[in-house]
Amino acid sequence: MTTAKAQARTINLAFTGASGAQYGLRLLQCLVAAGCRVHVMISRAAQVVIATETDLKLPGTPPAMQEALSEWSGAEQGQVIVFGREDWFAPPASGSGEKAPLVICPCSTGTLSALATGASNNLIERAGDVALKERRPLILVPREAPYSEVHLENMLKLTRMGAVIMPASPGFYHSPGSIEDLVDFVVARLLDHLDIPQDLMPRWGQERADRRSGN
Repeated sequence: MTTAKAQARTINLAFTGASGAQYGLRLLQCLVAAGCRVHVMISRAAQVVIATETDLKLPGTPPAMQEALSEWSGAEQGQVIVFGREDWFAPPASGSGEKAPLVICPCSTGTLSALATGASNNLIERAGDVALKERRPLILVPREAPYSEVHLENMLKLTRMGAVIMPASPGFYHSPGSIEDLVDFVVARLLDHLDIPQDLMPRWGQERADRRSGN
């Protein structure tokens, strides 16, 4: 694992039904490697996408899902906690719960709409609503093309509320040699925004700066 160790902290991570499950799963892997405790929320549609896009087959119940994701990511006992879709007593469901950033990766356009209008029909939507009202870091990773006017208006509205919209749009200036390199590009940017040290991708201009300093 290439992610540097960080101080133990909690990150809320939600998967919804957009394409791009690999981004969220790789982020989970890196957060675990960094020593974070990860509160995971997975929509029904996300389960379908994960099964379609990856070899990971998740069981249906939160406890079984927690065991599967913990084993898959190499997490220690209690490091990955999976909450059900209507677990209103989960910490992300309340402003008086543990203060933690929320990343929705991937973020469906339906979830964008729900967050932009204040809907709280499930735990993921409620967690996003809490992040917005409590002014906590909220990072949304949509993966859709093209975007309709509705999608763009919702993203603008959420940006004005304080959310960070980070589309799953990998760059190519690091000369990627594999799909994994493209996934890591986006995940590295997410880790940067979460203030978690990472060495998945070199910093822009770092190589040039190292040459000038003689390193």
